[in-house]
Amino acid sequence: MVLFPNCKINLGLNIISKRTDGYHNLETVFLPIPLCDALEITRAETSQHPIKFTSVGLPIAGEEQHNLCVKAYWLLKNDFPQLPAVNMCLLKAIPMGAGLGGGSADGAFALLALNNKFRLGIPQARLVDYALRLGSDCPFFIINKPCFAHMRGEALEEITINTTGYKLLLVNPGIHIGTGWAFSQIKPQQPQKSIRQIINQPMATWKDELVNDFEAPVIMQTPVLGQLKSSLYAMGAVYASMSGSGSSFFGIFANQTPINTSVFPAEYLVREISLKS
Repeated sequence: MVLFPNCKINLGLNIISKRTDGYHNLETVFLPIPLCDALEITRAETSQHPIKFTSVGLPIAGEEQHNLCVKAYWLLKNDFPQLPAVNMCLLKAIPMGAGLGGGSADGAFALLALNNKFRLGIPQARLVDYALRLGSDCPFFIINKPCFAHMRGEALEEITINTTGYKLLLVNPGIHIGTGWAFSQIKPQQPQKSIRQIINQPMATWKDELVNDFEAPVIMQTPVLGQLKSSLYAMGAVYASMSGSGSSFFGIFANQTPINTSVFPAEYLVREISLKS
C-alpha cells in the first residue's frame, strides 16, 4: 500500500495559554496543501523483525525508533497483536523544521495505512486518539480537511474556506526552526479577536488581523525571513504569513496575478499551488 502524506499551512496561529501539562492552548486554522511525501507499507516475508523502516529523499535526523511512522506501528501493535511484521519505506520530500507538519502527516498516514491494509477496523475517532499520542498536529491529518483547531490543536472543527479565484505560493528557504525554541519566545495571551471570526471575513482584511504569534520572534532571530514575506507582498499577495513555527512562508494571490518565482534564490523550495474552494 502506498499513501502520499501531504503537508499543511496555518492560517493564523494564536498561543493563548500555558497548560499545566506543559503544552500550550492555541487556536489556528489548518489548511491541507498538496506537497507530499510517499509512504509504502508492505507485509514482511519474515517476522524476525516486526518492522523494517527505511527512508530516502531528504535526510531525517534522529534515531529510527523516534520516527513517527515507527511509533505509529508500535502504538497499534500494542493493541492489535495480530498486526503482522511490515516493511515501511518513506520518501521524504516535505522539508523538516519548516512549519508544514510533514512529520506529523507521516505518522498519521502510517496509522491510516496500517488500519486499512490490515483491516483493523479502527473508527476515525479512535484513530484521532492514537494520532494525538504521536503529536499535537497529528490528529488533523486523520481528518485532512480545512479545520479550525484549538486546545493543543487536537480539538478540530471542519470549516469551509472560500478560496475560489485564488492560488498559493509556498516558499521554504531551507532554514530549520526548532519548535521548542519558538514556543520559548512566546508570551501567551488571549487574542482580541478569534481566528474563527477573522477567517470568515473577506480575505483582504486578513493582512491586518490574521496573525501568527511565532512570526515576530522568528523574523527577529532570522531577518531574511522578514524579507521573504515582504517579497510576497511586493509580488501582489493578498495575504502572506509564516506557517506554524516556521520557516516556510506562503502568499495567497488572485489567480490572475502573475508570479515571478525567479526573485527567490535557486536553493529555496518554491511551489505554486492551486487552491480549491
